[in-house]
Formats: sequence, structure tokens, C-alpha cells
Amino acid sequence: MENISEQVVSIAKGARLASLAMARLATSVKNSMLRAMAASLEQSSAEIIAENGRDLEVGRQKGLSAAMLDRLMLDEKRISGIADALREVAALPDPVGEVTRMWKRPNELMVGKMRIPLGTIGIIYESRPNVTADAAALCLKAGNAVVLRGGSEAIHSNLVIARVLQGVLKEMGIPEAALSLIPFTEREGVLAMLKQEESIDLIIPRGGESLIRFVVENSRIPVIKHYKGVCHIFVDASADFDKAEQIIVNSKTQRPGVCNALETLLIHREVAAEFIPRIAATLSRLGVELRGDAEFCRLAPAASEATEADWYAEYLELILACRVVDDIDAAIDHINRYCSLHTESIITSDYGRAQRFIREVNSSCVMVNASTRFADGGQLGLGAEIGISTTKLHSFGPMGLEDLTTTKFIVYGDGQVRE
Repeated sequence: MENISEQVVSIAKGARLASLAMARLATSVKNSMLRAMAASLEQSSAEIIAENGRDLEVGRQKGLSAAMLDRLMLDEKRISGIADALREVAALPDPVGEVTRMWKRPNELMVGKMRIPLGTIGIIYESRPNVTADAAALCLKAGNAVVLRGGSEAIHSNLVIARVLQGVLKEMGIPEAALSLIPFTEREGVLAMLKQEESIDLIIPRGGESLIRFVVENSRIPVIKHYKGVCHIFVDASADFDKAEQIIVNSKTQRPGVCNALETLLIHREVAAEFIPRIAATLSRLGVELRGDAEFCRLAPAASEATEADWYAEYLELILACRVVDDIDAAIDHINRYCSLHTESIITSDYGRAQRFIREVNSSCVMVNASTRFADGGQLGLGAEIGISTTKLHSFGPMGLEDLTTTKFIVYGDGQVRE
């Protein structure tokens, strides 16, 4: 019998072969496949809920928190939501085959670039079993094969969801290996998966910082990285205070435990005396703990003194680091020094400063007069996202269908030869 490493090698090789078939599928076939998968999930809801119940029982025995158990739990409503998400992916424009540029050379050659699938994508993720369907749908719609490795706490849920989706592939004559799931929970399986650089083209980890760092440290395959979200807002001297307060409150308090929530607030010295007492009172009333530099604390006595570590912190709770800066140059310098390349926003009425901020801030999402909470594939019009990348290769920022493709050169000639 094959050991774990040998099974992973076999799974990865099968996915690689299946990726060739996926790349040739017509858009209409992929859309029909996704709609059939959605219907099959709904029809199999009783079986899925039963298997999910096994995971929940093990989770309770292990002492998982109520929040973790809630993330893990599936019922008919949530399964219907997963099915609807697949239908939404089916409705998205297919990027595969799109010619993004075309130009003519002096010798009359026509040269262009066409979008093609990446090939085989490995997804390593934690807890939420809906990712099994969501990630698979996005990868398959973009013409890729996918190898999934979920967390041990959701193994039974992930296995049954994958089995239901593979059933649709089989019925449609599409290789089942196009959607593969590593069926065991030992860490050896992940380590083996990360060595399959000849079969898997890209690894996308979805989970906490510790998971992502483990994947990066052990992978031979390129990894889409997103360690954390240290998001900033800079209130410029020309900011509209009403607008600034509304955006800051939304960015920090609407959902503080997510990666696009505000973590550091920078305020121009010219407006500090007027704006800080106002925004500090509002945030304190909403239960936000404020940590500031000396000038901020002088104007907001309820704030505690910030340390150097606060400028790097991703709190993921109702805590906000605050600093007074001399000008836009100091704001940009602070952001580029301490940011995690996620999302930054400027509140300003000055067009020139807005343009400078957009050009000079180094992060993947840079906004003007808008909440950092818009750094999300759905909110930015991508329809759905596979994750967020804070590295510049191969993609930067929220990743939608287009980011699950690459481009190749296409050349049209009429007998030209090189001299």
C-alpha cells in the first residue's frame, strides 16, 4: 500500500493531467458544470449535514471555541449559500482566451497576449468547509485543476463536498482529478504536497499567519502570501471631518476581526487639535481602545501611550494605534515603513495630495476618501476572490478569476522569416 507521500505524488500527477483537459473546456461547459455542482450540493444537503455533524462532535470533544464551531457548522441555509456562490462564479465572465493586447511589428507580424489557465493550483486552508467548494469553483472556472488540502477539523465535511462535486465531473465526462482533495490530515501530506513542483504550479494558503509562514518556509512551489493586514488611514489637512469620521468608524468598527479593518490612524498636525478630540470621543464611545504617540495622547487623554510594536500590530479587535504626522511626506514614510502591503486610505480634498498618495504608497490597495473595508474581491467588482496577495508576484491585492490565469504570446504571420 502507498504511503502518504506516494499518495500525494499520485494525486498531484493526476491533477496535472486533468489540467490539460480543463484548459480546453468551453466556457459554456464550465458554466454548466458549476450550475450542476450547485444543484448537486443542495440535493446532497442531508448527507453533507450528517458528515459535518461528525466534525462538529469531534470539535466539541477537542474543546474548539464557539466561534470556531460556528465557522465549521453547515446547515441547509449555509449549503444553499455555497450553491449560490457557485452559480455566481458561473455567471462571471470567463478570462480564458481573452486577447489583452495586439500590436503590429514593422515586418507585418501581429503580436498579442492571450489569457490562459495557470495549470494546477494547490489550496491549503483551515476550518471553513465552504472553501472546498468556493476555491474549487474559481479554479475550475479559470480552466485550472485544483488540489485541495483542508484542515483536520473539517475533514469529513470537506471529503463529502469534494465527493459531490467530483460526481458532477464524472457525469459530464470531465476528469475527476481536476478537483482533488488530500484525504488525510497528517502534516506529512502538506509537506509532500509542497514538494510537487513538477505537478502543481501555484500554492494559495488561506488561514492564519502561522499557517501561511509554515507553507512559505516549506514550499518548493511559488506561494501567494498574505501574512496580515496592517491597514492605515491618513487624515490630511484638507479632510472633510464628517467624511473622515464616517470612514474611520466604518473601517475600524464594522468588523474589526478581518484583515481589511483599520489598525493605524495618522492625522496631519495642522488639524490635530481640532479633529483628535472629536474622533477620540467617537471611537471611545464605540468601545475602541486608543493607543497614541505623545501628541495624540495630549489631545486625547483617555488614550494610552503607544509602543514601537503598536505600529506593526494587526490587532483584529477594537484597538487602534494613532499618530500625529507633520505632513503627507511623513504619512507616506510611516505607511511604507510599517505597512503589510494590504490597504491604505487618504481622507483629503486636495487632488494633488490624493494623486501623490496613490502613486507613492506601496500597498496593494490604495484608496482616496473610502473605507479600507472595500479591499475585497466582491466589493471591488471581481465577483469573487480566491484570496488576497500582499506580494507582487504573481498577483497583488484581492485575486479574482483573472488572477488565476497568466498570459502567453500569440503571433500571426504571413510567411515572415527572421533575417
